Amino acid sequence: MIKKLMRSIRQYKKDTWLAPAFVSVEVVMEIVIPLFMANLIDYGIDAGNMVYIYKMGAALLLSSIISLLFGVLAGKKAASASAGFARNLRHDMYYNVQNFSFSNIDKFSTGSIVTRLTTDVTNLQNAFQMIIRMAVRAPLMLIFGLVAAFGINARLSLIFLAIIPVLGGGLYLISRRVHPIFGRIFRTYDKLNNTVSENLHGIRVVKSFVREKFEEEKFQEISSTIYRDFSKAEKLLAFNMPLMQASMYACMLLISWFGARIIVSCGGNAALGLSTGQLMSLMTYAMQILGSLMMISMALVMITISRASGERIVEILEEKSDLRNGENPVMSVPNGEIDFENVDFRYAKTADKLTLAHIDLHIASGETVGILGGTGSAKSSLVQLIPRLYDVADGKVIVGGTDVRSYDLETLRNAVAMVLQKNELFSGTIKENLRWGNEQATEEELVHACRLAQADDFIQTFPDGYNTHIEQGGSNVSGGQKQRLCIARALLKKPRILILDDSTSAVDTKTDARIRKALREEIPDTTKIIIAQRVSSVMDADQIIVMDDGRIAAQGTHEELLESSPIYREVYESQMKGGLGDE
Repeated sequence: MIKKLMRSIRQYKKDTWLAPAFVSVEVVMEIVIPLFMANLIDYGIDAGNMVYIYKMGAALLLSSIISLLFGVLAGKKAASASAGFARNLRHDMYYNVQNFSFSNIDKFSTGSIVTRLTTDVTNLQNAFQMIIRMAVRAPLMLIFGLVAAFGINARLSLIFLAIIPVLGGGLYLISRRVHPIFGRIFRTYDKLNNTVSENLHGIRVVKSFVREKFEEEKFQEISSTIYRDFSKAEKLLAFNMPLMQASMYACMLLISWFGARIIVSCGGNAALGLSTGQLMSLMTYAMQILGSLMMISMALVMITISRASGERIVEILEEKSDLRNGENPVMSVPNGEIDFENVDFRYAKTADKLTLAHIDLHIASGETVGILGGTGSAKSSLVQLIPRLYDVADGKVIVGGTDVRSYDLETLRNAVAMVLQKNELFSGTIKENLRWGNEQATEEELVHACRLAQADDFIQTFPDGYNTHIEQGGSNVSGGQKQRLCIARALLKKPRILILDDSTSAVDTKTDARIRKALREEIPDTTKIIIAQRVSSVMDADQIIVMDDGRIAAQGTHEELLESSPIYREVYESQMKGGLGDE
């Protein structure tokens, strides 16, 4: 895990190494300061030697300035390295998510990915800064402090060796208990983010059904779970400070007691035992040594918290798309001919039931094909195999005479324009949304595509026309307007294959008919696949596919299916009686 995460340091390696180097200098200066103080007391103040006092005073001042300077530099470099590490980590995760196939995305909820990109990365950033600063400073302070203390009086310094295992063991036990709790907390955060995202996305439905109370209770339940787990973790972590203070006071008490007895017995002569200045130095080293242990405990707590975050982040980084280019991929799609050869498909490899079974289908380049079927008949699943959003379980999907798995993915998907069942617009102007289809599209091309999609008329009614701002998700345009803008965006790709997945359901039948007529007349060489619920939307297609339970139940023209397919005939008659076919 650590090796994987450290790859995100990259251009901040220099700062990552400089921070602990500066910390080391800072620690050395802090270690020598008590020695200078001891000499100042023993050989300056007690001896009344003003020259020596000035000399030691200057040394103390210089050491303090150097310690301060390198402490500031260490903080600056640690902040730069940790912020850069977090930035690269977010970039690496986000970049990898962009390369996920649909099946990869299905493994992670939206809330989970958001939590990992925000909370988990922040936890790792804080831990990284602590590691390259405190986790370097504390051990060095502990080691150098012990060496200096033993150099002054070895017998008295044995007190440290008695206290350290007690404090260290306590901190280890606390960290070990806390880690699984934080892992559980972050998983609950995923649920919280999912709940909030779902509520905000469907706020109009919530309000129309007066379900605010239900949503509040659902949020409260998850929030309470986080509160309980956090409280449990914090109660365990609360033992850190009392344990630290008890160890510190016990250490200082023992040093004061035994140190005073040694001074009294030897008359304050350092050569015979211990001097007053040396006792003060030992007291200072006691603070430094135990303070370093406190820093280590804080670092352990932060590392414990971030360990769970690191594991979750590595899950994203190690997830590889199961849709990848093969060797020497084909870089051009010659035409829009499509063949399904005995295709089987399932969303999960472990699923017992096939989503699509034994699909054999030929679509000539430039044909218009309609697909009808009930909810759950796998109409969308069928067309998602064409741009290779998923891979088949068995059989082949062939586009332009080549298996889709042999194409360069970007090339294939640029040749297939898909208007999904769930239309999505992004915050920005209408122009900016349309240019998702073609970044280099001219004004004339934008207008032409919108006219084909029957969108130009309503765009012209807006005061700002094509510069009208679209709110997030397209909330300030109607469902039908959104669908027509999405169709125009797809047309700007000038695709070999155009797939409309129930993407005219929110427009009236007359507008639907005008869209189909424009597509038939203006882009005759483009293969058009229209998934629809209305028979009127597909009855003039070159061939109509009737799907039922993941299989092709019938295939033919409108007239042929009226005679041969009971399913098609039943749908046609029920809709014609209801007047849905009127144009």
